[in-house]
Amino acid sequence: MRHQHLQLQLSPDQASGEALEKVLRSKLGWDFVSGYEILKRSIDARGRRIKFQLSVLVWQGEAPERDAVTEPQAKQVDAAPEVHIVGAGPAGYFAALRLLELGFKPIILERGKPVRERRRDLVQITRHGIVNEDSNYCFGEGGAGTYSDGKLYTRSGKRGSIKQVLDWLIYFGAPTDIRVDARPHIGTNKLPGLLTQMRLFIEAHGGEVRFETKVTAFERKGNRITALWVNGRERLSVHQTMLLTGHSARDIFRLLVQSGIEVQNKAFAMGLRIEHPQEHIDQMQYHGCQKEYALPPAYYSLQTQVKQWGVYSFCMCPGGIIAPCATEQHAVVTNGWSPSKRNNPFANSGLVTEVPLSETAAFQTKDGLHALAFQEKAEQEAALAGGGMQVAPAQMLGDFLARKSSSALHPCSYRPGVQPSNLHQVLPKQIAQRLWQAFKHWEKHLPTFAHKEAVLVGVESRTSSPVRIPRDPDTLNHPQIENLYPGGEGAGYAGGIVSAAMDGIRLAQALAEQAKYREN
Repeated sequence: MRHQHLQLQLSPDQASGEALEKVLRSKLGWDFVSGYEILKRSIDARGRRIKFQLSVLVWQGEAPERDAVTEPQAKQVDAAPEVHIVGAGPAGYFAALRLLELGFKPIILERGKPVRERRRDLVQITRHGIVNEDSNYCFGEGGAGTYSDGKLYTRSGKRGSIKQVLDWLIYFGAPTDIRVDARPHIGTNKLPGLLTQMRLFIEAHGGEVRFETKVTAFERKGNRITALWVNGRERLSVHQTMLLTGHSARDIFRLLVQSGIEVQNKAFAMGLRIEHPQEHIDQMQYHGCQKEYALPPAYYSLQTQVKQWGVYSFCMCPGGIIAPCATEQHAVVTNGWSPSKRNNPFANSGLVTEVPLSETAAFQTKDGLHALAFQEKAEQEAALAGGGMQVAPAQMLGDFLARKSSSALHPCSYRPGVQPSNLHQVLPKQIAQRLWQAFKHWEKHLPTFAHKEAVLVGVESRTSSPVRIPRDPDTLNHPQIENLYPGGEGAGYAGGIVSAAMDGIRLAQALAEQAKYREN
């Protein structure tokens, strides 16, 4: 048996099947190969010629041993010490899985509904503009990530094992290609089944998942949380609590402040969604080669500086739709997602700019959460400009550049619909100005981006949490509350499915270590 590990740069017609096997034999000087496995794959479309970057393991004879998919090693925890987890997003579910391995009983409290029941409330938003404030695109099983594409782009392993997260996702039903692709993606249509399997696994090992269970108060004694009140009427005694809500759980942030538990303002980003015909993005990125080589729908990544502040693309969705993601009736929030095949006719992306605390501090609020108030105000202005019922203000890119209102709009994927507007008058002035300058820059350096059918839709405001819930850098519990462990996107420590999952795992380990320390 012999094997070799190759790094290859190939044309699209060489990158798979018999053509790839021929390249492998030629590179190695072998008469035959018994098999090969693509370990990493990406597309480089920066030049005029499209290239695939491949990392390939090739062998003759018996296949070499490869890292198997790591499965959760759960214990049966029916009578084990309890840990209450607030939030059933990726941080909450992955924390629960790790707690099962460590011998703790996770009890997950989720304000929203199970993933499949949640769909009915999404239909109410898209068809009728009616928002259920506890069950929507942000709240419910799986959190915001469930209906935000299933992107797994994080490649920073500083806070945990990316491989562990991907392996557990594969174990519960994700495609194995997520271990291979440079920009792994599950697809909104496939996530519900995966989440259901994850929940059933947690419950089968003695954990609990309680839906439509909204935390409405914290009961505190000294430096400990002694109980959680849910739905305004039920008291749950707690020993350890993990606070793993998403970035839209504004009532939780305010409950913490009311309980005298520190919450800090944090910079975030805000802007718009832009939508192009996917065919145009393919032409722009693949130089007309997309159909010739049957390449996947193209994506793009943009960034520039306006003075000292960054402006950049965010959550780019090839073949996707723009979704209504408000959690309040009188607000409009946009986001995007793609199905697994990415076969919708439009491509959309957030185009956002940093919002420093120096620009939000003017909002004087009783709770001190001025960054959150700034975010809320922009969303309410968007709702007013849209005219209500989740209709969003929109503008042709050309009109935005010309600083004039749009009188008509090209077709757009956003439902419940769009209203021609002047987004310079909707967005905070400084944000609109930075976006305008960035668009002028991209129009000059990437002329095809300023396509005549490009539509801007507002606002893209929930890129990350506008607050940070502090925690001790060593023990990871809140500095004031020894049995409260904040984490994930809502607490300001993650920015997507993978990073939130890693943070949940990390918090579970820290909690277990502290529990062992206190016992001794």
